[in-house]
Amino acid sequence: MITKDHIRKLAEGHISGTGIFLVDVRLSSTGRLTVLIDRTEGVTIDDCAMLSRQISNDIGEEAGDYELNVSSPGLDMPLLVPEQFMKNEGRMVDVVTHQGEKMKGTMLNVTAGGFDLRTETKVKKEIVTAVRSFNFEDVKTVKVIISFK
Repeated sequence: MITKDHIRKLAEGHISGTGIFLVDVRLSSTGRLTVLIDRTEGVTIDDCAMLSRQISNDIGEEAGDYELNVSSPGLDMPLLVPEQFMKNEGRMVDVVTHQGEKMKGTMLNVTAGGFDLRTETKVKKEIVTAVRSFNFEDVKTVKVIISFK
């Protein structure tokens, strides 16, 4: 039987030392297995195909009937692991805290434990800048704001 932990260990073993990092492993009740990977420079189709072949070879027939999908996270997906936060340092993000507070700003000073968010608000025709620090466990979601300017 396949478990998320088993697939996670297989994937991490294959991507170790490549610059690729594991974002998430999802296993549905219908046998759909999704492995999300990323890299600072972005992942290629070849990266995904290579890892898909390696995982398929590793699990072979033991898995029974399953569908394996290896890809990068979508643009609309929240950031999940510290490496994603580091990759997107300096970009505009939407942040939602566990208390439901929503804010938008530039993500700065990303560390292994958290990040700073620089926000700008207009007060009486003046722009007021504030910086707030967050630990990763303090935020519910952080999504990169995509701009095509």
